[in-house]
This record gives sequence, C-alpha cells and structure tokens, in this order.
Amino acid sequence: MGEEGKDLLSEHGKGEKEVSQIYENVPRMPLMALNHVSRLCKSVKASVEFYVKVLGFVVIERPPSLDFNGAWLFNYGIGVHLVQKQGDEQFPDADPNRLDPMDNHISFQCEDMNAMERRLIDMKIKYMKRTINEEEGAPIDQLFFKDPDGFMIEICNCENLELVPAGALGRIKLPGDRHNPPLQMRILLD
Repeated sequence: MGEEGKDLLSEHGKGEKEVSQIYENVPRMPLMALNHVSRLCKSVKASVEFYVKVLGFVVIERPPSLDFNGAWLFNYGIGVHLVQKQGDEQFPDADPNRLDPMDNHISFQCEDMNAMERRLIDMKIKYMKRTINEEEGAPIDQLFFKDPDGFMIEICNCENLELVPAGALGRIKLPGDRHNPPLQMRILLD
C-alpha cells in the first residue's frame, strides 16, 4: 500500500473523515457475497484431489454448455472453479518453499486451527504458521500453503479480528443464507 493509503486508512478513527468521503455519491451495491474463485490449473484432476482431500470441497456438476476441461467445487458458501491450462498461460511462483503472507492468496475461515494443521501435516503439505497478536482481542492464527499450481491459500481464525468500518458505518452488508445456492440431493445408483 502506498503512502497515501497508509495515511487514509491508518489506525482506528484516524482519517475517518477522509475515508467517509470515498463513499459520497456511491450507491449501495446489490451484491450478496463472494460466489466463486476461478483458478487455471496444470492438472484438473490433481487440483480436484487437493481441494477435496485437503480443504473438504465437494465436486458439483457444471453446466453442460461448458465443453472445456474443468471442474466446479463448492463448500462453505463459496465455489472454486478449476480450468485446465491451455498453452503458455502463466502461473504464479510454484516454488513450495516460498510462502509469503503478503503475496496474492485466498483465505478460508476455520473453526479448528489445530485440526487443520494436523490435516496439512498428515497430507505432507509444506506450510507456514503465523500468529498475529493485536493489543485488543484474541490472537489471529494463520496457516499458509500452496495448491498444486502454486496458488497460495490461507486458513485463519479471523473471526477473532473485530470488523471496524473505516468511515463507512452502515455500508457493510453481512450475508445471510440467501447467497447459498439451492442444494439438490440425488441418490446415484451404480
């Protein structure tokens, strides 16, 4: 973040007037929640196995009109769409030894950090553990690791972090169950 961003969004209460000016003449958006994250992958099969076995996602059916190699997964109110890499498309740094919390990543909220850490150990996935201790409130635990294509994933207990709008009180819309798609249960017979 540049110096301007640091000044604008500094400690709680500082810069609140400047931040609130950002919201002038900005209508409330009809957005409900993050729907999905899409990832290019070297191997759809390897990525599906990772997201299912490590993170507990469930493979869901894709629309038949999507005639390219890919897979859709869903759980925890979010979808992960995997698309087979074609040609020379670039990937992030796939070096599993480079785990930088400041790098691009997607983060999942976790209710049992110890269980998740045991899972990573059992799956022999290299990870980095970090704890952020704020002056007020409980510590925030984080686990960082990469999927088979080098995309970084964070697991955290960020519910311990108080959500304080910077000059935008009343503009945050918390999701209800409405954003979750309907679930169709079918029994598959062999």
